[in-house]
Amino acid sequence: MHGAPRFSQDRDIPAVTSPPTIVVVDDSADVRTLVRTQIRLSGRLDVVGEGTTGEDAVDLATRHQPDLMLLDVSMPVMDGLTALPKIRQASAGTRVVMYTGFDEKDLAARATDLGAAAFVEKSAPFEVLIATLVDLTEDDHQQEVTPGATVDRRPRTLDPVLEDHLERFREVFEDAAIGMATMTLAGRLVRANRSLGQLLETPVQDLVGVSLSDLADQPDAINDALLSLDAGEPVVEVEHGMRAGGGRVFRSTLSPVLDAGGRPLYIFVQVQDVSLQLEAEAELRRTEARFKLLVEAVEDYAIFMLDPEGNISSWNAGAQRSKGYAADEIIGQHFRIFYPPEKQSSRHPEYELQEALDHGRYEEEGWRVRKDGSTFWANVTITAVRDPDGELVGFAKVTRDTTERRMMLERLEETNRQLEEANKRLAELAQQQEQFFAVTAHELRAPVSVLTGATSTLADHFDDLDAKDRADITGAVSNSSAHLRRLLEDLLTASRLHARRLALDPVDVDLNAHLRTVVAGVRQTTGATQIRFEEGPALWVRADPVRLTQMFDNLLMNAVRHGAPPVDLTVTAGDDVAEVVVRDAGAGVSAELQGRLFQRFETGSSRGTGLGLFLVRELARAHGGDATYRPSDGAFVVTLPRGEPR
Repeated sequence: MHGAPRFSQDRDIPAVTSPPTIVVVDDSADVRTLVRTQIRLSGRLDVVGEGTTGEDAVDLATRHQPDLMLLDVSMPVMDGLTALPKIRQASAGTRVVMYTGFDEKDLAARATDLGAAAFVEKSAPFEVLIATLVDLTEDDHQQEVTPGATVDRRPRTLDPVLEDHLERFREVFEDAAIGMATMTLAGRLVRANRSLGQLLETPVQDLVGVSLSDLADQPDAINDALLSLDAGEPVVEVEHGMRAGGGRVFRSTLSPVLDAGGRPLYIFVQVQDVSLQLEAEAELRRTEARFKLLVEAVEDYAIFMLDPEGNISSWNAGAQRSKGYAADEIIGQHFRIFYPPEKQSSRHPEYELQEALDHGRYEEEGWRVRKDGSTFWANVTITAVRDPDGELVGFAKVTRDTTERRMMLERLEETNRQLEEANKRLAELAQQQEQFFAVTAHELRAPVSVLTGATSTLADHFDDLDAKDRADITGAVSNSSAHLRRLLEDLLTASRLHARRLALDPVDVDLNAHLRTVVAGVRQTTGATQIRFEEGPALWVRADPVRLTQMFDNLLMNAVRHGAPPVDLTVTAGDDVAEVVVRDAGAGVSAELQGRLFQRFETGSSRGTGLGLFLVRELARAHGGDATYRPSDGAFVVTLPRGEPR
């Protein structure tokens, strides 16, 4: 395809030369800026188009029929894997290179199956990316290119500030109170946190590379769990001991982390010491058994005789205490008197006698009625009594009041139901944490790649860059650094909220003046110019200025990223509270999502960590206010307590 004259997307003058054409599709503007700059510096390729979604990629392929396309895997609306077959259909001659922050081999294989020509990680040096793209355009090398083979995994030195950011993020995983690890699909640990090392009384570095089944004293149980995951189970729990566990019992919860195609990439495992819990459950069972024996030993039995027709012919003291009738009151009456009206109407007492006559004995549990009309749950045994000649002489009836045992069983059933619900919730939380770690790691890759690429570009090509390129790269560095700072601050705040260790330093703050500063910061960070805020007179609130900034920064970023311009910010004063309303021109939040909107890790169908709106509400409540969503006009409303003017 290459060789004919072309027009660049942003130029109307025909190119003097005709290098191979390329389209760059990535939802990160900073990534596109760096890639475009590197391609221009190489002088080997001509960028004829850029896009942000899979739909853009298909459209650009149709219009430009480019020689190459650099395609991001994870994008909103339509991802790269979904777009790839459509691109190949729209432009059969276009060779597609998948460009992604995920470094899993299964993802590369899936992309190859769909027709990708190569697979490059965003963490690879730009020299590797350019070399891969150029090699794909050389006819004498086309058969030698192997998808994924161009990725350079040599260690690279990061900027000390960036390394500090990454290290503080790792602390979120390391400081978890529960033992956590990631494993290969075969069950070999590749990373473990400090809590797991403490549980197993083993240094963390000694756990890396070891199979979980080798650590367990029941390796078959671990292997069976791995087989269940391989068969498609979403979560598997297994109880086992550890060879170095000192006789303790552990519960391991295993769940797969899936790629975009729904295939497992690796296994996330949580390990808890449940020895005390199991011992407490066993003691509870022993206590219940002892209580049952005690009840059975001291409980009185009602024992009396019936004639062949079911009339009462004898009565003991236990029967009088149990049913309330004296002997002279009850002897001669039919025993149906002890049954509720509906049982009498259905002739159930007569049925019991017939069953005892046919089988020699009949036993059941059911409601019985005392003299005063109260009911009790009874265990009833009726035995047919015959004389030595086999002639029926009557029936022996033994009734035991088991109301308390029945209530205990009902309570136990309710407890079991609550336990099942709690276990289900724990499994959901484990899945949320798993998704949170995966999404947050992915969120870090783009800014890390930008910072690494920017520093490398500035260091190696500073004199080759024009003023616009330098400004663009500097802006990309600033945006990526700000993204990392916001992500880190949200993670640390969420951790402190969860541990109930968030300390506030409230003072009287001029809300309008404070919001003016926040709006300016968001405009500068995002480039969103259509944030409308008309500052009113001073309105004082009682709040921590740092947390106030974090709260409204998250709220405005949410509106810019997921809504539609313009974004309107208004402030009104009530008697005791100040009300801040943020509204954008988008379609609003779906009814299905509204109930989960402020929950932790809730991302809906968009990207992100799912912490932004959660922190807005929790910080508002920590100040004595609240954050809500108003469906009537699609507005987010934050209330804060009024302060005293300074």
